[in-house]
Amino acid sequence: MWNKLATYIIRYRRWWVALVLVSTVLMAYEASKIELSYQFARILPANDPVEKEYQDFRKLFGEDGSVMVIGWQDPGLFEVNKFQDWCKLSQQIKNTKGIKNVLSLANLQKMVRNDSLSRFDFAPIIKDIPTTQPEVDSLKKEILNLPIYEGLVLNSKTNATLIVITFNDKELNSKRRLTIVSDIEAMAEEFAVKYKTDLHYSGMPYIRTVNMKKISGEMELFMGLAVFVTLLILWAFFRSFRLTLLSIIVVLIGVVFSVGFLQLFGYKITALTGLIPPLLIVIGVPNCVFFINKYQGELKANRNKNDAILEMVRQIGLSTFLANITTAIGFGVFYFTNSSLLVEFGIVAAISVMVTYVLCLLLLPITLYYMDIPKPRHLKHLDGKWAHGFLKKVDYLVHHRRKEIYIAMVVLIVVSAFGMTKIKAIGYVVDDLPKNDPVYTDLRFLEKNFNGVLPFEVMIDTKEKNGVFGDQAQVLYKIKALQNELGKYKEFSKPVSVVEASRFLYQSYRGGDAKYYALPGVLELSKLTNYVQGQQGASKQINSFLNEDKSVTRVSYQMADVGSERIKVLMNQIRPKVDSIFSPSKYKVSLTGHSLVFLKSNDYLLGNLYESLLIAIVLIAIVGMVLFRSIPIILLSKLPCLIPLALTAGIMGYFGIYFKPTTILIFSITFGIASDGTVYFLTRYRQEIYEKGLNASKAVTNSIFGTGLSMIYTAVILFCGFSIFAASSFGGTAAMGVMVSITLLVAMCTNLILLPALLLTISKWQKKGEKPS
Repeated sequence: MWNKLATYIIRYRRWWVALVLVSTVLMAYEASKIELSYQFARILPANDPVEKEYQDFRKLFGEDGSVMVIGWQDPGLFEVNKFQDWCKLSQQIKNTKGIKNVLSLANLQKMVRNDSLSRFDFAPIIKDIPTTQPEVDSLKKEILNLPIYEGLVLNSKTNATLIVITFNDKELNSKRRLTIVSDIEAMAEEFAVKYKTDLHYSGMPYIRTVNMKKISGEMELFMGLAVFVTLLILWAFFRSFRLTLLSIIVVLIGVVFSVGFLQLFGYKITALTGLIPPLLIVIGVPNCVFFINKYQGELKANRNKNDAILEMVRQIGLSTFLANITTAIGFGVFYFTNSSLLVEFGIVAAISVMVTYVLCLLLLPITLYYMDIPKPRHLKHLDGKWAHGFLKKVDYLVHHRRKEIYIAMVVLIVVSAFGMTKIKAIGYVVDDLPKNDPVYTDLRFLEKNFNGVLPFEVMIDTKEKNGVFGDQAQVLYKIKALQNELGKYKEFSKPVSVVEASRFLYQSYRGGDAKYYALPGVLELSKLTNYVQGQQGASKQINSFLNEDKSVTRVSYQMADVGSERIKVLMNQIRPKVDSIFSPSKYKVSLTGHSLVFLKSNDYLLGNLYESLLIAIVLIAIVGMVLFRSIPIILLSKLPCLIPLALTAGIMGYFGIYFKPTTILIFSITFGIASDGTVYFLTRYRQEIYEKGLNASKAVTNSIFGTGLSMIYTAVILFCGFSIFAASSFGGTAAMGVMVSITLLVAMCTNLILLPALLLTISKWQKKGEKPS
């Protein structure tokens, strides 16, 4: 088969080149239309209960993660000049296109009881920006007399205040959000520079914008680094500018196809799909190394160019095909997670790996056919004394020190297993950022002064029309009890709810005295209702917390970035309290919100790690059956791939690296790539056994020296290639780069040392002279 394929490739070379050129142009056109994703990444599948509750909430009340905040702390915040400019800043932001609403000290509202019309009249506390200090002092006194704003836009104890900015839903999930955030920052920084003070920015729109800018910048950085590193290594190996350039061009065409596939499938650039192009460069170049090394090896064995090309395809075609299949499986298993973020990444990465392989299979033989035979100096790397000496030691260990090899592996497994017990699966919204990153420090400032800015929602379904206010408003008093319970937790901010609105209205009804900021009794509440009904402003304030038939209401909190582990504890404590207040037989109470969904996603990914890894093992074992029909060989040949994963997990445990979305990806991906070395070695071993009729000992020796150099080259490329991700400003991505590099380096050692040792041991189990079945 492979002989015919090699012949067809050379015979119809012009047609193949034309096909590649036309398809590359078409895919480049599609790739030119690719866009960044401005939607919040959805990790949970649509049928997950937490995700379903969140989507139900969004249908009723819209986006909860649409609020950006600017925090400022200054003992002199009520000094006239500063207060004036703070008010002007708020007005500037309010006038920005794409901003739905702004809440700050500049535009707070009060309510005045109007007995003649039996209604409440809204009035701004600040009608005109004050010009004197006495005016500001008077306004300060009036603001402090309105408890509803304490904890929302003002912390009078720490002299901290907020500008709370709500985005329009359309701009929130579009490219325009980046411009709006940049404009707001520019306005705010003018204030900060003028008064030599620090402003603190946070909220989901801001965090998402900063992360997206980093992702976009790092995608370009990683592409540049991947090309530079692989160019450098290939030049060091081959000492040939043409071969180095050829390898890079082939994989870059694969990159064009990968971005084109993203566009064709309707996907966008996310935190994960943005990693595919540099990953493809790192993973694709080893294909070129194996093909070129074999081609040069055949030339050195005195074959002519045409025969060398045919032999290259015949011997390397199958092994690289199976190796790329295993790599594609490592990515493809993410399809089974049902998570759109992982599914998109897995599908495109798997397809792109195989397309890049096909490009190598077509373009390398055709280009080599037209190129001159390499000069003797270009073949010197095949005689590398350092590599030959290393492989000679490996061959000695495999034949004479198998017992020591197995003992070392057992020790490694035990040490790794102990480290694995120390791994924790903890995710934070901003844990990928360094502790000194402004996003991280600003979030901590807001947690300290306002208990956080991450959305947390309680949605209460009474299952009855007007159920929120019916039955003498029992639901309101239950909400008050719930708020009192949640108020005991420092992780939650002051709530915004129909109860808080009722308290504000009652304070106004009783003349504005702060002591009446309370939920009144049933009789007083009914009087209050008379003033609200038919009054558009007050009704609108109340109705913003309700659905149309007033059967469902919400209680909105902002919470601290407590991490997935702490939030599980909180939910386990809060849920019984909720059920004791709202009987599950009568009410449906959902605990939801952006932050809960995000942190729940971490647990979901951990669960899918085991599933996807198991699927990968089974599928790659099936691929192994193509080479051997021997169950012992197939099973034991997985050990050289699994031991590096165990070591990586152990290292993560010892060094306190948490399981999170980026680090969880390590295992399925590296298992697929690590299996490449196993496939290369087993393919060569099979050829030595079946085609040359050698015994196991000689076949192992030939396989070590026949594949060892290319495996070393590949390991160096993969190690250095994945190490580029250590330059990421995201801790998880940097950890992924380092961990994958270590894993693949260890995998090279286990594939060159442990695998042949296992093959020799298995051969002793079989009858003398019998070949593996």
